[in-house]
Amino acid sequence: MADQHWGSSLESNRVAGTRLELLLFQLEGRQLYGINVFKVQEVIPYQPMSRLAGAHPLVKGIATLRGITMPIMDLSLAIGGPALREPEKGNIIITEYNRSVHGFLIRRVDRIINTQWDKVQPPPRGTGRNAYVTAVTLVNDQIVEILDVEKVLDQVVHASTEVSRDLSETVRAQDCKVLVVDDSSVARNQIRASLEQLGVQCSLVTDGKHAMELILRLQADGVDVARYFTMIVSDIEMPEMDGYQLTTRIRQDPRLKDLYILLHSSISGVFNVDMVRRTGANKFIQKYHPDDLAQAVRDRLGQIGAAPAEG
Repeated sequence: MADQHWGSSLESNRVAGTRLELLLFQLEGRQLYGINVFKVQEVIPYQPMSRLAGAHPLVKGIATLRGITMPIMDLSLAIGGPALREPEKGNIIITEYNRSVHGFLIRRVDRIINTQWDKVQPPPRGTGRNAYVTAVTLVNDQIVEILDVEKVLDQVVHASTEVSRDLSETVRAQDCKVLVVDDSSVARNQIRASLEQLGVQCSLVTDGKHAMELILRLQADGVDVARYFTMIVSDIEMPEMDGYQLTTRIRQDPRLKDLYILLHSSISGVFNVDMVRRTGANKFIQKYHPDDLAQAVRDRLGQIGAAPAEG
């Protein structure tokens, strides 16, 4: 299996809806890990790489693959495990996250599975804040740990959360409340750090199910949620209830027809634009750039008649 090329298989398994395709793989040991197929460009056998002086310890080197030079990280080491033994016998998963391409060194690919987001659960309580697992699911009675790749990458590539001066000085959103929905703790904190520079008050939840529970509690207390939240910023790929399901549920409630929904995902492409239209979301932007979020808030404030600050 180590020599099998997975590019065409990955492409053919990309489908719409709330289905989830996971690429399953192993590091050192029998534990199965999963990564969303949408975020994988291809899987290739180990390739020679160049070491960089002073590189981060998790970066084993750089390689030029398909004309793109990218860092190659030891994924086992990155999630707190041992370094991969005999890496030249392993594979490299080429991924695109947050507008950049990275390679992850793994031991072996297992297979691709089809499941549903509602069959994926958050990690059990007590796993700790330092865990690199964003969700778990069962495959043939074996637990599959779905990795928080954004958290892995944040160890090496710290995404800037600073909003550019021309936006931060012209957007004043002190009365703006935004509901942030994302299963990655790194992503939630990045979004909050960016929006708070504009004066936005952020409420954070970990998935669509918890977002709906919060919305229903507010409605039970007599709150007009569509006016209470200026907008929702939601990830798409989340356990139990993904961003598409959340949007669909919201649009089924006439009281929430004016609730503005921004879908915010590291998955790019025409597919997301089409799903935004089909589910009734208002906008899609690709993760992660603080100015894009700030501009989205500015656009929304303009729609509801809130004037930007004087420059």
